[in-house]
Amino acid sequence: MNANHVGALYPNNFGNFLIGATPNPIGLGNTGNAVATIPTVGTSYIVRRITVSQANGTVAAANVTIINSADGAVANAVSNAVVLANVTGTTKYQDLDLTANTATTIYTGSLYVCVNTGAAANNSVLVEVYGDIVTL
Repeated sequence: MNANHVGALYPNNFGNFLIGATPNPIGLGNTGNAVATIPTVGTSYIVRRITVSQANGTVAAANVTIINSADGAVANAVSNAVVLANVTGTTKYQDLDLTANTATTIYTGSLYVCVNTGAAANNSVLVEVYGDIVTL
């Protein structure tokens, strides 16, 4: 492999790579832990940014958290609980605030979307996670 060409490099050679996304837009009408799974690329990774977008209607009252376990435990939170106040339609997006612990943690495995407060019946969003792949 000739590492002098970008095409010869793997995603772990770049920063701020899309490392995971919900396969389909997720509904925000029902609350609960692990409402959706975010499969991730790589064996281990660093989360730099989580973006919520592509709402099919206003989801401004919905409150979500991204965690790294299906149990919904706050100790496993990757993002803080965030009200999606800016996501009022298809052309709007919002980056979620990351927890202080996220700044120093290398994660493995899938991430999960917890819907803390729905109030967005019949509306859905796409969740994308960007960061650095530590190991493929």
